[in-house]
Amino acid sequence: MLGITLRTTRNIRRYISTISVGNITETIYERSDYTLPKCNKILKNERVGVIGYGPQGRGQSLNLKDNGVNVCVGVRKGNSWAKAVDDGWEPKVDLFEIDEACERSTIISYLVSDAAQISMWDNVKNYLNENDTLYFSHGFGITYNDQTNIVPPENIDVVMVSPKGSGLTVRNHFLKGSGINSSFAIYNDYTGNAKDKCLAMAFGIGSGHVFETTFENETYSDLVGERCVLMGLIKGAINAQYNVLRKRGHSPTEAYNETVEEAFDSLYPLINEQGMDWLYSNCSTTAQRGALDWSVIFEKELEPIIDSCYINVVNGIETKRVIESNSDPDYREKLEAELIDIRNEELWIVGEKLRKLRPNQNNKKIKKYWGDSNFLL
Repeated sequence: MLGITLRTTRNIRRYISTISVGNITETIYERSDYTLPKCNKILKNERVGVIGYGPQGRGQSLNLKDNGVNVCVGVRKGNSWAKAVDDGWEPKVDLFEIDEACERSTIISYLVSDAAQISMWDNVKNYLNENDTLYFSHGFGITYNDQTNIVPPENIDVVMVSPKGSGLTVRNHFLKGSGINSSFAIYNDYTGNAKDKCLAMAFGIGSGHVFETTFENETYSDLVGERCVLMGLIKGAINAQYNVLRKRGHSPTEAYNETVEEAFDSLYPLINEQGMDWLYSNCSTTAQRGALDWSVIFEKELEPIIDSCYINVVNGIETKRVIESNSDPDYREKLEAELIDIRNEELWIVGEKLRKLRPNQNNKKIKKYWGDSNFLL
């Protein structure tokens, strides 16, 4: 059930959206609650230093810059530095090495990888002065500070804005004007203004709407999601179905189309549009009946596995694995070897070949036979 609550601020009646499910009511903040002029006013005396220029660092810093926020980037010289220069950041103006960017900033946006956050923390914390803000987009370092040793000083604000998508999505959605939803959390409110600064940052990076969480809950849900439905489970399910079809005599093309192509190109977008019931209502009665019956079986089998994953996340087993792996000096090489193994699986070799045959990926071939007609493009 979707509800609307009324809030009065400075004698101006403002409506804040809420979502009520069961006995839980959540406040959803939208752009109309934190307009760009309001965000810029909140941040007018701040300088944001985005540390790191990976996907999140790049997407968030460019969006802040385009929204008129006083922002600089801190990164080591190398590939990321060159990428930042290509994107229009100017050395010694709004592009600095990490120490100088931290020193210049009142809001340190700590967007390097979890492993890098651990290794850089002893240096970065020296630049946090009283009333400054430490900003995260993932709660990992704080939630598992018994393993990461990331313990911020008590005389600063510590906040988090966590976009529900990749940094590339953050940037692309911003450029399209749609934005991406995010969660936010306040870990320490030393100044009394942490929430306003946090929400100003949330909409400054282009969020469409935001909801409140905690550092712990964001971390637990994020790690479980990545290991299960978002990445780990879905890869395992895709491989399992493809393997069964191939063992039962189906061709690579047929097995791929029934497992991957139809799912991501045709069916899953329907879920994103209007929900699971919308997907079911737009499929054949044969598909509906079978899916409804088997979904119960899969739910029963998978829920204990996902719960086991959740327990491992909460008790730090997954964290220990991540930290140890990322601390290995050969981690990048080992990771690339694992990714090559995936790339070389028959399933994804078939996918690569079939993607090249998609009409929208092969316009030159179409034009060769159909001229400049647009009806197929």
